Amino acid sequence: MYELIQLTERTYYIHSPAKIGLVKLNDSNVCLIDSGNDKEAGRKLKKLLDSNGWHLTAIYNTHSNADHIGGNKYLQLNTGCKIFAPSVECCFTKYPVLEPSFLYGGYPMKELRHKFLMAQESSAEYLTPESLPEGFSIIDLPGHFFDMKGFRTPDDVVFLADCLSSPDTINKYRLTFVYDVGAYIATLETVKSMSARLFVPSHADVTDDISSLAQYNIDSVNSNAEMIISLCKSPVNFECLLGKLFNDLGLTMNFEQYVLVGSTVRSYLSWLKDNGRLNAYFDGNMLMWQGVN
Repeated sequence: MYELIQLTERTYYIHSPAKIGLVKLNDSNVCLIDSGNDKEAGRKLKKLLDSNGWHLTAIYNTHSNADHIGGNKYLQLNTGCKIFAPSVECCFTKYPVLEPSFLYGGYPMKELRHKFLMAQESSAEYLTPESLPEGFSIIDLPGHFFDMKGFRTPDDVVFLADCLSSPDTINKYRLTFVYDVGAYIATLETVKSMSARLFVPSHADVTDDISSLAQYNIDSVNSNAEMIISLCKSPVNFECLLGKLFNDLGLTMNFEQYVLVGSTVRSYLSWLKDNGRLNAYFDGNMLMWQGVN
């Protein structure tokens, strides 16, 4: 873990639970794309930077999930680097209690206030094209989270953040986290037609052809939708539906899985209702979901 992998003359990634990009700006200065999942990740990144004689000028966060911003605070305190994050993601980065609050739908209980769902706060600025080093460009990747962004480096390496999961991850967890299903599918369709020297997804292998992996993820979303519709043949409330999904997929319920998978299932339900594939109504003061006959 935290091995530095060189991709091109200027662009590297750091092998970690969520891949971290590193781009040389000149002989001494570098920037990072994301910062890992916690303070310990920040320490390891600082050690790596120091061993190469590199000065960190900025961190560009793709989005505000804790496993992508967890090293921000340590690195900012110890290097003085700037941090940039997109629009609403910048608010979550500055006030990370927003993530477990959003996932739970209220003030998060202590079982949800931990580093995997709530990073330490960092002083972030809004990401704009002007905040990027010369030759970089921003790629819109909405769907997984509110306003996730990717980056194309000057030597044509594209960092795709969390818009794709590996087949192994999909097959293991099936319902990978999605905030806006419609936007997510549109993003995957866009990514499928992209070309670049190399693509670096955060949770899949580096590749020079992303199309087949994008299609695999699209097929997974559609399969998940059909699975949810099939469980709504008879009227069902959310809690019962979620329990059935966990049982059918062989998942084990805990507080973290309840909010992560639960939030994703709610997003699927919204998308399916908006597209006329599910009905929702209130019965006995419970919100019920049912497939459209």
